[in-house]
Amino acid sequence: MATPYDLVQLGTVATTQHEARRRYAGGPVLVTAERQTAGRGRTGNSWEHAARAVAASLAFEPGWPVESLPVIALVAGLAARDAVGGDAALKWPNDVMAEGRKVGGVLVEADGGLVVAGLGVNLWWPDPLDGAGALFPSDPGPEAADWMAEHWANRLLERAAAGPGDWGRREYAERCLTLGTEVTWEPDGSGTAVGIDPGGGLVVAVGDGETVLRSGEVGRVRPAG
Repeated sequence: MATPYDLVQLGTVATTQHEARRRYAGGPVLVTAERQTAGRGRTGNSWEHAARAVAASLAFEPGWPVESLPVIALVAGLAARDAVGGDAALKWPNDVMAEGRKVGGVLVEADGGLVVAGLGVNLWWPDPLDGAGALFPSDPGPEAADWMAEHWANRLLERAAAGPGDWGRREYAERCLTLGTEVTWEPDGSGTAVGIDPGGGLVVAVGDGETVLRSGEVGRVRPAG
């Protein structure tokens, strides 16, 4: 079956984000790599690479209004959950969780109407960092990384094609571990996460009211305590 994107498979690269953006020529392009030397997360922190991992970026133009593009980060996260499967869950806005540990993350960058969505998933990691985990107890081989990256890209394009009003917000909320918990955020905010708004923001109950956190406007959101 033909894929709805051009597929570029590379060895070692600085970042798949850069490669996908550079290779975009008007149609969706998925870039995968065996390893990244300068991978990064949403807040600019370096992405620690597991022994076997998915490193992929999809460049595409969803055709959404520019003001709705921040929602693509949540769409990409939900597509990642689709690809990982099982009991995997999400932590707002961009972490993929399994058995209480972070196993993956999503980074989305937009420039005009072009979106570059990146995915990193730990497949096998004999000695993971604290709080991190992996999906397999032994090395599943490169085929598993390729399959997961391609499945993620297909689901991301399918969900994005539904438009900003029907991408799966309710489903995201059902899979979001952040909801119903006490959270804090930098510099000095705290409250109870109660929902996801139509723009992808985290709705937090504070005192007698509510506030909405936007991933590009607040510092790190953490569980309270």
